[in-house]
Formats: sequence, C-alpha cells, structure tokens
Amino acid sequence: MASELLARSRLFFDWTLLLPAITLSLVGILTMSTFGQGDSLASRQLLWLLIATVTYFAISTFDMRFIRRTSIVMTLYVIAGVLLASLLVLAHPVMGARAWFSLGSVSFQPADFAKLALIALLAKYLSRRHVEIGDFRHILVSGAYALTFTLLILVEPDMGNAIIFGMLWLGMMLVSGISKKHLAILGLIGLIVASVLWFEGLKPYQRTRIISFINPASDIHGSGYNAYQAKIAVGSGELFGKGIGYGTQSKLRFLPEYQTDFIFAAFAEEWGFAGVVILLALYALILTRLAQIARAAATNFDAFFTLGVLILLAAHIAIHTGISLGLLPVTGTTIPFMSSGGSHLVLEFAMLGIVTSLARHGRGATRTTDDNEYLGG
Repeated sequence: MASELLARSRLFFDWTLLLPAITLSLVGILTMSTFGQGDSLASRQLLWLLIATVTYFAISTFDMRFIRRTSIVMTLYVIAGVLLASLLVLAHPVMGARAWFSLGSVSFQPADFAKLALIALLAKYLSRRHVEIGDFRHILVSGAYALTFTLLILVEPDMGNAIIFGMLWLGMMLVSGISKKHLAILGLIGLIVASVLWFEGLKPYQRTRIISFINPASDIHGSGYNAYQAKIAVGSGELFGKGIGYGTQSKLRFLPEYQTDFIFAAFAEEWGFAGVVILLALYALILTRLAQIARAAATNFDAFFTLGVLILLAAHIAIHTGISLGLLPVTGTTIPFMSSGGSHLVLEFAMLGIVTSLARHGRGATRTTDDNEYLGG
C-alpha cells in the first residue's frame, strides 16, 4: 500500500523539485528569525510558505496545458503590462521605487507576475520559430516583448529586476540556438543601450552604486556600505559559521536588508562555507531536475517554458550571490525561495507547479511544435 501511494504521488508531485524548494524556504526563515530578540519577518514568511506550497499542489494537480494557447499567453502578457504601467500612477514610492502595490500589510510586486508572463510568451514564440532563429527579425520581435517590460521596470526604477528580465530574454534566445554573429550584434546593441542608460537613464544613486562596486572600501560609510558589510558577513562565517542565530552582522543590523536582499550573506555568516556548499547543492538539484524535465518535454513549448523557469532561477541565484560576495554591484535582487517576500515565493512555487503539471500530462507523448497555435511575427 505504501509503495502504491508513493508511486501515485510521483504522478502528481515532483518531490525532487518540491522538497529542495521547501528546505531552502525553511532555511531562509531560520536565517531571518531573530529568536525573540527583535522584529522578525520569519512568522509571516512561514505563512507565505504554507500558501506557496498549497499553490504548488493545486497547480501541479490541475491540467495546465491550456497555458500553451496563444490567447492565454497574450492575456497574461497584457495583464502584466497593465499592472507594471499602473505602478507608475497608483503605487506609493518605497525606498525610492514604485515597485509594489500595498494592500494593508500585504504587498504585491507585479514584476514577479511579469516574469511568468514573459516566460510563457517567449516559450510560445520560440516553440514555433526556434528553427528559424537565424532570421534576425525574430530576435527583434522577441526582444521587443522583453524590452517593453524592462523599460517599465527601469522607470520605477528597479535596476535589479530590469537586469533579470534582460538575462531571462538573452538566456532563452541562447537555448533557442541564436547564431554567434547575431549574438555579437546584440552585444554591440547592449553596449550602446548601456551607454545611453548610464548618461541619461540611471539615477545618480544608481551610478554611485556601480562606481562603489569597483572599490566599495573607498566609501564604506556611504555608497559602499552594503557591499562592504555583506563581504564581512560572508568572510566571518569561515568554515562552519558562527552558529544559527549568532550572526553579528545580521542580528546586530550592521548588514542591511539581511532578510531579503542580503539573506545569502546572513546565511553564510551563520552556517559558514560548509553550509554554503549544502545550500548551492540544493539549488543545483532543482536546476538539474528542471533541465531533465526540459529534455523529456512533450512539446517545444513545455521545453522552453521549463528552461525559462530554470534561467530565471539561475539568474536570481547568480546575481544575489555575486552581490553578497562583492563580485557584482548592489541591485537589490532576491534569491529564490529564501528571501523574505510573499509574491515572489508564491510565484516560484507556482512555476514549479506548472512545470510539474506540463511534465505529468506530457508523459507518453511525442515532441510536437503546437502547429495550430501562432503568435505574432
């Protein structure tokens, strides 16, 4: 009976995705806990984890193949675009950025939903045209879809999520088989855009952040403070860490935003190098499983959607850890499953649920290209 129940559960839930995600979330909650010594977001995050887990079970049980339809994909994209545009009019600035809708004690960041919408749209577009990706027109059209969201997010301004959207689009273009010549052209365009943004688009404090990245120690009491404190936290963890709840940089609040933007640094201080290795192994398990699911996908849409989720998670992990290690400028980027916040946590579990559902309903099918569905271009 037990083996039968286990086999049945595997048909509906992918434990190699779910268990590492829950473990990472619990580790994050443990890291942000103050153990009664001050205000903590741990209890609220535990509630969000419960909601996110229920969301995963609900979505993975449901047949999500309808998300392949062009009408659904475009509806998601339009809704995400309207929400992002509405922020500029309706949202109140939080730390200088209009990035959240606040409903009492609950905040929602539309950029999280927009990531799901963009993954679905690019998966739909590339599922029909990845064999024609040599045509530069398709790169421009797909790039325009991504650029619309990126510009709306830059206006907020939210540099971290803008970079994530750019990496998501570039990553999906790379897995679709973009040519080296077109990649070089994109690099040149990116250089031009970056130059324009530097002189015309970035706020003074954003330029200061990038400059301080080169040498944060030159202004450790000003623009380089966050990066400097994060490096101290990571380095002071040494091999086995200071112990759970004994991170002085985080618990004494030398490290700002240690429950969100710098939770990796706070974790490294308490768990040390050994803990970081285990943490990265859990992330690697999720990413490896997503790659396996993509390879076995029944349709090109399923494969590209799963790869999009993989690229999104990998981009967040790389940028967040790079910031904590002093390898990248501070952009205020969360790390999947660990950082405090409800909207991104629910989204991450929801995406895993969609991947699980598509994989489950695709078992026994052969790879198709969804010939009856078209999307622009």
